[in-house]
Parts: sequence; structure tokens; C-alpha cells
Amino acid sequence: MSRFAPLPDPPYYAVIFTAQRTGADAGYGAMADKMAGLAAQQPGYLGVETTRDEAGLGITVSYWADEAALKNWKQLSEHLLAQKLGRERWYDYYTLRVAKVERAYSGPEGR
Repeated sequence: MSRFAPLPDPPYYAVIFTAQRTGADAGYGAMADKMAGLAAQQPGYLGVETTRDEAGLGITVSYWADEAALKNWKQLSEHLLAQKLGRERWYDYYTLRVAKVERAYSGPEGR
């Protein structure tokens, strides 16, 4: 299985979530798995790429066909609960960025 999301040609949107985890799991793993499955069922979802280091710093980039799709995902009730629990239990700090992807290249040869 590739760790790279299979994406269409741009344009599309990327939601970049960078977070420093607390030390406790407190249900994080189960919720992360649930959110990944739920996101994949949403209209306009294109894929996800995620990584976390040993110190708990993680970066997850989810890709969406358009701004309406990512706004709908943000407001989904189960996702709202996960956001609340993240603030209360799982993250010491986080930042979220939304970007419109205009160009994309693959490598090592590039395109």
C-alpha cells in the first residue's frame, strides 16, 4: 500500500493538520481510525497522507475536491466531537492550514 494519496490533476484542496500529541492515548487511536474511515466516505474526499515521529509530532494532509467538500467535513457531527476531544485530551498544540493546490509534481524525475 502506498503512503502517497492517489490524487487527480489539480486544482483541489489540501487541509494540513500539524499537531503535537500529549503523552496519553485516551482513545486517540480508535478515534483516528474512525475519522479516517468516515472521511473516506464523504463526497469530495480524495485521499490522505499522514506521519508521526517518536516525539508525538504529526502531520496529516487530507485532500478534497473543492472547498464545499472540506467545509462539509469540518461540520460533520462525529468530526466535531473528535475536534473537541483533540483540544481537551490529545493535543498540546496544533495548527491547521487550508491550501488550494494549483500544481503538483511527482518524482524523483518530476513531471
